[in-house]
Amino acid sequence: MTLDTIAPISPADLRRARADTPKARARDLAQSLGVSEAALVAAHVDDAHVLRIDPDVDRLFPAIQTLGDVMALTRNASCVHERTGTYEDFHSGVHASMVLGPEIDLRMFPKHWVHGFALLDGPRPSVQVFDAAGDAVHKVFLTDASDRAAFAALVRNLRLSDQSDSFTPQPRAPVEPAKLRADKAAELRREWGEMTDTHQFLRMVSKLKMNRLGAYRVAGAPWAFALRTDAVTQVLHQAAQDQIPVMIFVGNQGCIQIHGGTVARIEPMGPWINVLDPRFNLHLRADHIAEVWHVLKPTRDGMAHSIEAFDSEGALIVQIFGKRAPDTSAFRAMMEALPRKAEM
Repeated sequence: MTLDTIAPISPADLRRARADTPKARARDLAQSLGVSEAALVAAHVDDAHVLRIDPDVDRLFPAIQTLGDVMALTRNASCVHERTGTYEDFHSGVHASMVLGPEIDLRMFPKHWVHGFALLDGPRPSVQVFDAAGDAVHKVFLTDASDRAAFAALVRNLRLSDQSDSFTPQPRAPVEPAKLRADKAAELRREWGEMTDTHQFLRMVSKLKMNRLGAYRVAGAPWAFALRTDAVTQVLHQAAQDQIPVMIFVGNQGCIQIHGGTVARIEPMGPWINVLDPRFNLHLRADHIAEVWHVLKPTRDGMAHSIEAFDSEGALIVQIFGKRAPDTSAFRAMMEALPRKAEM
């Protein structure tokens, strides 16, 4: 079933479906109904439940910074990243903006912040932003320690005049499969070896008419090594056991959220592998992982190692790097010990 392409469901029908299944997660319920998550949220727009607010990051983030302790959530189809903390150190940008706080660390791409909502009722009021197709970009949930008066001010100041309960999605951009140019392999490996910063990587592969996954497949050793699909689970368990500091990146087209630090409690639950720590939760659909790569990138400070997982369509699910402070030697040793596909 393709979202929002079946016979239209009225906002009243969506409200009725939500009332009939109050414990269902919004994303799951929306998928079962064949609509976007934003359509389900919009159906509840009224003064008591949901209000449309301005999603412009330059207005939204200064207001979010006043909320105090909150839970930030960014997800894609296969992984959910939840980090509790305070939004600090917002940096605006035309194409990319940033939040660089010690607990909440984000990279935002404003053109995808299209629809904003404030969810008012329940024990955890929230701010939720969706892209043009109606997929969640980023959510902010209040905690017991949040400033409720600041939330009320955010809603009051960012409320839009348009409070429609209907939602019309734009077509969803398809996932780009691996783009590779075998004839550019030597050039790719040469330029890869000349990198001095990890941020140069995507510009380099784009210039060579490839993308991230395609470049990994073409380059191979000494820059990219294919691993077993259970390697991410293995890394999470070992990082917890040995208290190895990591940086865990999870994102979608509009936002990337980063956890920096150790992890402790790793719990499998059905197809999910979970990190269940007091200030950080990760929920990863391990059964969605189709390819895993150990990737090395040269930087001015030495070699950056990462483990990166992709789904069957080629979408990036999660990346894990070693945290630079105090150093990444333990993470590097863990990565180098992982069995590679050629060794199996």
